Amino acid sequence: MSEASARILYIDDDEGLRRLAERALSRRGYHVETAANGIEGVAKAEAGAFDLVAVDHYMPGQDGLTTLAQLGALPNPPSIVYVTGSDESSVAVAALKAGAVDYVVKGAGGEFFDLLARTFEQALGQRRLILAKDTAEAALRESNARLEALLREVNHRVANSLQIASAFVSMQAKALTDPAARAALEDTQRRIGAIALTHRSLYTSESVDTIEMDEYLAGLVRELERTWSTPQAPRKLALSAEKVALKTDRAVSVGIIVNELVSNACKYAYPAGTSGEVRIALARDNGDFLLTVEDDGCGLDPAAAAQGTGLGTKLIAAMAGSLRATLGYDPVPRGVRASLRAAAA
Repeated sequence: MSEASARILYIDDDEGLRRLAERALSRRGYHVETAANGIEGVAKAEAGAFDLVAVDHYMPGQDGLTTLAQLGALPNPPSIVYVTGSDESSVAVAALKAGAVDYVVKGAGGEFFDLLARTFEQALGQRRLILAKDTAEAALRESNARLEALLREVNHRVANSLQIASAFVSMQAKALTDPAARAALEDTQRRIGAIALTHRSLYTSESVDTIEMDEYLAGLVRELERTWSTPQAPRKLALSAEKVALKTDRAVSVGIIVNELVSNACKYAYPAGTSGEVRIALARDNGDFLLTVEDDGCGLDPAAAAQGTGLGTKLIAAMAGSLRATLGYDPVPRGVRASLRAAAA
């Protein structure tokens, strides 16, 4: 918007001053319309798009401040310059507080119109900057919305692909007769499921880069309980999780650690054919989070040979390293209590 193409509305009850203002501003390249009072001026501003409106303070029937308030309430309000008398500084201050971009001291000489034109130029320049800022922000919001939609779609496709991979592994496991090989593939399937669940959480949530861990762990624990709890060996998994939001890669690491610790507890903590409980807790602690997995089983025997392939232990150590944390085992009267502390950010 250039000054030459700007549309100006000049509202003043003084007919002579209106005519002078129209001629003076038109010579400076503005497209000028006038109104004899505030009511007429608001009606014209509502009917046509003006880039700037000049409003006189003293007018019969409706003063300038009332007119200013009505102009400011329009759906797309114009910039407003307030016109006051030389001894009306308090009125000018009130107008600025009410939304006017500037004010000009009223007069009938050439200096007044020069000052009015310069004030218009500054007000229009400010309006251009505001419009450019609004346009840039709108474009940025639109771009962010597109990127978020794309990221959700990516997470959706990744989750679906991981589910397909999990189904393939499950089919392969069922086709095997070697119990050790079948168990290894079933462990792999659960690990894939833990990662797939993070991507599913991302595309179904408001956030596209963080995961609410209480909701994520609730879904993971349900899946693990369905896997490990059988009529012959019931396993109750109890979760207590506070609201903790983690970035995707950190959430994946926590999910894999929980998967491994819970799976180990379900497999090794309790004798075959007996029931048992595994408790998972996630709590805030200042800027950190504290993860614990606990059972009431047979405990760890340091002298006993390691059970399983040892891959789970390596995965836990690797995931803890990615979180810049160390998994430790707390002394408890019965069973095993594993704990991990890491920064939430």
